[in-house]
Amino acid sequence: MAPSRGDSLACARRIFAACNCPRTSLLAPRRSYSSLLMGRTAPWSLSLPSKRPVAYRRFSSFVEKLADPSNKLQSYISSSDDPYLNLSIEHVILQKSPADSTVLFLYVNRPCVVIGRNQNPWTEVNLGILNGTRQMQNPKGSEPPAMRPVDLVRRRSGGGTVFHDEGNLNWSITCPRNDFTRDKHAEMVVRALRKLGIQRARVNERHDIVLDQGHERRASDPHDTHRTLYTVDQGTLPRPLKVSGSAYKLTRQRALHHATTLLSSPNLHIIPQYLRSPAKKLIEAKGVESVSSPVANIGLDVKAFQKCLQAEFANMYANLGTPSIIETVHDEYLNIPEVRKGYEELRTDDWMWSQTPQFHLSLDPSVDIGVDMDVHHGIIKSVDFKGSLLSTEAQQDLRIMLLDQKLQDIHNWTRFLQTRLKKWDERSAAVARRLDELMPIPAPSMSMSD
Repeated sequence: MAPSRGDSLACARRIFAACNCPRTSLLAPRRSYSSLLMGRTAPWSLSLPSKRPVAYRRFSSFVEKLADPSNKLQSYISSSDDPYLNLSIEHVILQKSPADSTVLFLYVNRPCVVIGRNQNPWTEVNLGILNGTRQMQNPKGSEPPAMRPVDLVRRRSGGGTVFHDEGNLNWSITCPRNDFTRDKHAEMVVRALRKLGIQRARVNERHDIVLDQGHERRASDPHDTHRTLYTVDQGTLPRPLKVSGSAYKLTRQRALHHATTLLSSPNLHIIPQYLRSPAKKLIEAKGVESVSSPVANIGLDVKAFQKCLQAEFANMYANLGTPSIIETVHDEYLNIPEVRKGYEELRTDDWMWSQTPQFHLSLDPSVDIGVDMDVHHGIIKSVDFKGSLLSTEAQQDLRIMLLDQKLQDIHNWTRFLQTRLKKWDERSAAVARRLDELMPIPAPSMSMSD
């Protein structure tokens, strides 16, 4: 005889009590009763507790440990190659770690171009090539830029534009603001490199890490992280090669200092293609401009350098004790609300394009299409086609349609203008092609949640 509804419920309660499971783990009453009575292979079936609360507790414990005032020294390494996620975890470390703590965070990103907080993507990046990787096609005249699509990311710190890939280790130190100097942790990285046999590594006058290229010529203190046996006078050949550039962000009590480290990038020969904008000479811009430097691979395995850098960090801060937290973070940390909030912000068009400082695009009509455009935070505030190829009527139409237009919404100038101009001819097409070349907006990249 089939058990009654009351018998089934009583039995279920006894089983849940034996498992020490809360009653709230049961399904909603009507549905659970039906499932208990309608099972084919057993008189009833149970809804087991979801795994989500366990995962949530694990993620919550990360934030709790991070913020624990007793954890003065912490070390994390990411297993994710998502630049948006890693930068967002880094931001949570800055926000949540104790004011007197010091935290190391290491991560490797998939291929991406990362610009500084106050930079202009149209002057810093060849957006046409980058867009080609998004659409799985190569722009005319360029070799295959990378094995897969390349992300464009605006970070929260200042500094210049850099290229990340699987051969580049990113290191990040978050520490008390009063303890921060731009050389302090670069010197730590140099000590780690020298322990792995890279004796040409040093910190230069711009706080970057370089490899000296000169011949051995002078005695040098092995503990001096600013000179090597191969250092030549500034301005003298051969020039050192840059292997690490850094940026920083300061809050009231904390300092974040992070940097790249070129170890074994397979894309070293094509990085300049991404960081050379065809519009750079035509744009007068406010904000921070990158300083170009010749670069090189150090020639070390990423995993080996990670371990050495973690050890050097622990040794440098031995007075604080052994790192109480040594943890690997994963893609699943995107489920942490604070991390997800930062992740979603970095991926918005408003963050990427509307944060761009004011700039002016000027194309001389005697040698070009004749356009003057003022852009404030990614919005066209004035445009003039005086002396251009366009007819007077077309110029007037364009002024009206482009005023207060967000550049981020124009993914294809040809399509945008062709569908709006009353008359479309070869002169209009020439203007559109030139703007497509100079002012493109790359197609969106895929997110982890897409």
